[in-house]
Amino acid sequence: MAVPKRKTSKSKRNMRRSHHSLKAEAYVEDKTSGELRRPHHIDLATGMYRGRQILEPKG
Repeated sequence: MAVPKRKTSKSKRNMRRSHHSLKAEAYVEDKTSGELRRPHHIDLATGMYRGRQILEPKG
């Protein structure tokens, strides 16, 4: 079983964990409807994605 030769310093440990924090979710305003949606996702209100009709709009 592998065992570390040296103790990991607080600085190294914290630098490794710097990417573990939670990020705020990104939302963009839709160009056609003006509603907020996630980037690279279908707008469920209109059913549009990148200018094309993908789904039937919710009625």
